[in-house]
Amino acid sequence: MTQAPISSDDFAALMAPLGPFEARPRLAVAVSGGGDSLALALLAKEWAAWRGGSVLALTVDHGLRPESGAEAELVATWMSAHAVPHRILAWTGPKPDTDIQASARAARHALLAGACREAGILHLLLAHHREDQAETLLLRLGRGSGVDGLAAMAPIQATAWGRLLRPLLEIHKARLSATLRQLGQDWIEDPSNQNSAYARIRLRRLAPDLAAEGLSAERLAATASRMARVRAALDQAVAAAAARWVELHPAGFARCAAVAFTQLPEEIGLRLLARLVMAVGGGVHPPRLERLERLFGMVRDGTADATLAGCRVACRGGEVVLCRELARQAPPQALLVGMVQTWDGRFRAVLADDAPAGLRLGGLGRGGWRQVAVSLGSRRLAWVPSLARATIPALWREDDVFAVPHLGYNLDAALQSLRRLDFSPVHRICAGGPRLV
Repeated sequence: MTQAPISSDDFAALMAPLGPFEARPRLAVAVSGGGDSLALALLAKEWAAWRGGSVLALTVDHGLRPESGAEAELVATWMSAHAVPHRILAWTGPKPDTDIQASARAARHALLAGACREAGILHLLLAHHREDQAETLLLRLGRGSGVDGLAAMAPIQATAWGRLLRPLLEIHKARLSATLRQLGQDWIEDPSNQNSAYARIRLRRLAPDLAAEGLSAERLAATASRMARVRAALDQAVAAAAARWVELHPAGFARCAAVAFTQLPEEIGLRLLARLVMAVGGGVHPPRLERLERLFGMVRDGTADATLAGCRVACRGGEVVLCRELARQAPPQALLVGMVQTWDGRFRAVLADDAPAGLRLGGLGRGGWRQVAVSLGSRRLAWVPSLARATIPALWREDDVFAVPHLGYNLDAALQSLRRLDFSPVHRICAGGPRLV
């Protein structure tokens, strides 16, 4: 195993399969201050500079340790010394008492995504390396994961705003440390990396013994790569099934022919159902496989009328209807002119410049549906599944429905209140959809 520093040519070879990029690539790098992410930031800076591009370093201050603020400022100083633009993103507000790691990860991803959107950057680089990949495989094996979980982390992961890129998955951690030593760059050692309360740290300490039994990082990472090939083939089958059987409406609900779930192989049917649930429910993380399997059984039997991951799934006649779980839909949100705003984790809205003040975007609700039905007539709205009616996005002004773009309803026909209202969930139904981990 080589421990040589990573050269410019080495890094260019790692980045090549992650394209395409712009003629002058603009990248963001998540930089915690640890050796892995610092090495990635400096390598990416040189790679982008050679191509006339730029790098923005992003550090999330979770505020979970007293020294975290000072560490973020230290990273800012280091980045400035290397002429790398840098931003600190603070996780503010109350912190959870339980499941802190998962909550911190979700907050970190949201902050990084928001910063990339704000900067108009499509590519966020993450510093996961070969040992991280091996640990992820073992953790997911312990959870009883299927193919997606055992494929571990993908080098390219599509998001609603761009892409997550992991160029270092084939690189050993030792080479990243060697790269920083060659550059004379110090780094921060995170004390949580010594905390045996975390399963990942316990596995890390077992790594030498596992390697002696043949479970080296190289072999585990190779297994993950083989599982990734299987996952890619399954993704293609799911995309073909979705194209044949699914109708996804821009108002945020979906229909799928019930026969799809009896004719498709079980694995493809499960994946199709998972992607529908995630897209319609607007969730960030896929449901647990065992819960999905229970729902899939009910769908196949034609008895489903249940909720999962913020999505209601019900068999109606010869189709399966999926809509947002009404009780978990976000409350109405005030809209401001000139801003791109996200509501309910699924819709992106932009007000028209001449929109009246005081508009809010929220669910239509049962009362709102009645108001619209009186105006437009029930026959004109008969195409909307009864389950989905109350969940359709609507513009509200005080207590009145002002507009429902997807239904063609506008209280003031002379006004075009919205410039855009796009259904844009975190996970899409086809390529790059949720993983069953």
